[in-house]
Amino acid sequence: MLLLLVVTATTPATAQTVQEPEGQRAPTVNSADPYENWNRSVFSFNETVDEWVLRPVAKTYRTVTPDIVDRGVTNFFNNLTEIRNFSNSLFQLKGESAVVAFGRFTFNTVFGLGGIFDVATAFDLPERPEDFGQTLGYWGVGSGPYLMLPFLGPSTPRHFTGLASDSFILPSAWDAVEEPEVYFLRALQIVDKRADLIPAEGIISGDRYTFVRNAFLQRREFLINDGKITADPFANDDEDDLMLDDF
Repeated sequence: MLLLLVVTATTPATAQTVQEPEGQRAPTVNSADPYENWNRSVFSFNETVDEWVLRPVAKTYRTVTPDIVDRGVTNFFNNLTEIRNFSNSLFQLKGESAVVAFGRFTFNTVFGLGGIFDVATAFDLPERPEDFGQTLGYWGVGSGPYLMLPFLGPSTPRHFTGLASDSFILPSAWDAVEEPEVYFLRALQIVDKRADLIPAEGIISGDRYTFVRNAFLQRREFLINDGKITADPFANDDEDDLMLDDF
């Protein structure tokens, strides 16, 4: 009888706990993505622009451009980033990476017809991407919260600061390009990069926003730590471990 009374007395309380309205519970905030509502709105805007403008142009570009030409355009723009790689390797006291960046730019510019052919890789000089965002991370600057920027896509305060520094402050091969040619080349670079991402769209699964966010943050940590595995802020999100170059 005592056991029956205890069970009977506790049953209503259990039922009330289970049926508690969702609206009365405190919302959880991801410490690495505290602005998720804003970020999702911007992500939706970027997706709309991409769906109606950029992706159709990129698909047409892939259709009409031969593979060898497409690869040559990608190599050309990648070769221009070697000056950035060289500068930031020096800032991070990475002498070997600086030598590799200088060698890649020299070989590809001279023997690769201005960078159209990646002959440096054949000489066992693979690319070592470095940017000012990585330089800030190397010297201990925190990344800050995840941000989705209009048109620019995934970022963080540290990444955006590095992007602006690389574009407007540090030496760049783009400084030698005059107007209006620079605008046409920049447009071609954007279309080429978007076209290269089309095959990767098939591996996106689940919530697209979460997938892109996790892939971007993991990739940035991978680059800053030179491939060393570190703690993943989204290890509990049930997402695959991703190392995507451009997301």
